[in-house]
Amino acid sequence: MIVQNNKIAQNHKSRIEKHHIEDFIGRSYMSFCVLLLIVAIISMVYFVMSKGVSTFVVDKVSISDFFFGTKWSPEGNNPSFGALPFIAGSFITTLLAALIASPLSICAALFMTEIVPGWGKKLLQPVIELLSGIPSVVYGFVGLSVIVPFLRDVFPGQGIGVAAGSIVLSVMILPTITSVAVDALSALPQNLKESSFALGATRWQTISGVIIPTTLPAILTGVVLGMARAFGEALAVQMVIGNAPFIPKSLFESASTLTSVITLGMGNTTMGSPQNNSLWSMALVLMLMTFLFVFIVRLLEKRRAI
Repeated sequence: MIVQNNKIAQNHKSRIEKHHIEDFIGRSYMSFCVLLLIVAIISMVYFVMSKGVSTFVVDKVSISDFFFGTKWSPEGNNPSFGALPFIAGSFITTLLAALIASPLSICAALFMTEIVPGWGKKLLQPVIELLSGIPSVVYGFVGLSVIVPFLRDVFPGQGIGVAAGSIVLSVMILPTITSVAVDALSALPQNLKESSFALGATRWQTISGVIIPTTLPAILTGVVLGMARAFGEALAVQMVIGNAPFIPKSLFESASTLTSVITLGMGNTTMGSPQNNSLWSMALVLMLMTFLFVFIVRLLEKRRAI
């Protein structure tokens, strides 16, 4: 009996030691992964920042000339590195895309959750997921084959320009905004809507007076995430925007964005040259804008928590 109890105790002790070893291995692996992720992010930020500031430190380009200059001519005896046309093009296309996509996304989310939550969600959810999985080059080809000819036939100009780029971007960010809006509307407590109905409010009064104001911070989070994706999109916009280094005076004129000029010029420059450094400075602007979008999302999440 004593021998059997000793064996049971030894087996229990061995199992505890095994669990401790497994727990140590698991914690060590997760700590290594987190540390590797932190090192990778810090290294990437340091690399982009060190390359980006070379334009101002090494090449002695004025910060004001870079951010507010309108002439982009990096080659020749008297080069100019005015990035304002590309910064303006990125902001214009991103804001227009958000203005186009946000109402459509919110209406689609309300349709799937409030109007016909049964078959409406079954019908639209696969379509939204399909849109999010289409490659950027396909969006660019569709825009070049469908949107550009349509704009050329209906409006003045060649079709390529800010309007075409904004429309393509709006379709691309539609799944992001819609998915976040659907999650926010689905998480809304049912008693809020029931209380509104009990007070005699109609469905549309409940949607406009209760549902949308309550979920607005979460919906705005989806809009900001969509804008972050639109701001960093390169290939699809590059195919339909025209890539002209000028500030557009209308929606149907050619323009360029930070991402398009980087992708077009990075492979044709020498590492360490003033033109290459200026492209890295644009990449630094993109990274800082990404940080800004993340900061805005965090603020909206805090507001939603309150």
